[in-house]
Amino acid sequence: MRPIVLGVLAALFFAVTFVVNRAMDLAGGSWIWSASLRYIFMVPFLVIIVLTRKNLKQLFSVMKEHPRSWLVWSFIGFGLFYAPLCFAAAYSPGWLIAGTWQITIISGSLLAPLFWVTLGNKKVKGKIPLKGLMLSMIILIGIILMQIEHAQSIPLATVLLGILPVIIASFAYPLGNRKMMEICDGRLDAYQRVLGMTLASLPLWFLLSIYGLFTVGAPTLQQGIQSLIVAISSGVIATVLFFMATDMVRGNMQKLAAVEATQSIEVLFALVGEIIILSLPIPTPLSWLGILVVIIGMVIHSYVSSIEKGPATTTINA
Repeated sequence: MRPIVLGVLAALFFAVTFVVNRAMDLAGGSWIWSASLRYIFMVPFLVIIVLTRKNLKQLFSVMKEHPRSWLVWSFIGFGLFYAPLCFAAAYSPGWLIAGTWQITIISGSLLAPLFWVTLGNKKVKGKIPLKGLMLSMIILIGIILMQIEHAQSIPLATVLLGILPVIIASFAYPLGNRKMMEICDGRLDAYQRVLGMTLASLPLWFLLSIYGLFTVGAPTLQQGIQSLIVAISSGVIATVLFFMATDMVRGNMQKLAAVEATQSIEVLFALVGEIIILSLPIPTPLSWLGILVVIIGMVIHSYVSSIEKGPATTTINA
């Protein structure tokens, strides 16, 4: 159950993203700086951590083996993940983004056929874990119940601009994460892999920052401080915890789906955060029912996965 516990802790720190990004937007900050500053601020913290662990040389050695792959999958896993989330924050409240983000529970399962797995001495196409997918649907139903009353009052434009980018992000994050696990093949720890992907995604964030300077101007001090909070909480702590959890189960698609499903509890954490920090109204009874369904779905999903005794697998290049 350790990977599940790490996944839940990661969800707690990830929830800071939805609350603080919404707060930045309400204060007039641009999504451009919310996205780029987070990853730029992450670099020094991660470098210090990896240097302290004396693993920086090994990281650069592994990155030199496939530099193009690092650039591509870091762009997808970090760039196409976080930039759309920040963009969506300009059009939707944090609770809606957090709720929509839970589509990643299903997205991660649907990505299985994109990978080959090794079963004994044979290499076969990965299969969608139907049991895990069905259990994930329980969680998704709970999320829909939580948000249904709010969603009825949202204009179509907000739905399109606030939800479609999040759907893109929901596929990009697990895809980039799994591909980098495949490339690293267990040779790097979570700190090294997060630092490597952050460094490889820096060209995108620098270009986005330049674009921001010429379009919306420089960020305010307040947005800079808020972005630093997100960088430490979500970018460093949450990402490392989540990567540690996925590394532990990277050889089993069922257990990997269960770890990714723990991120559904972000909705609960984000909801509580917005109630306390942004004075969001107390949820309706229907929303609380949705929260209960989410928790029950997570418990069932985690339990079934923990007793699953399917063969271990190792992903290889598609």
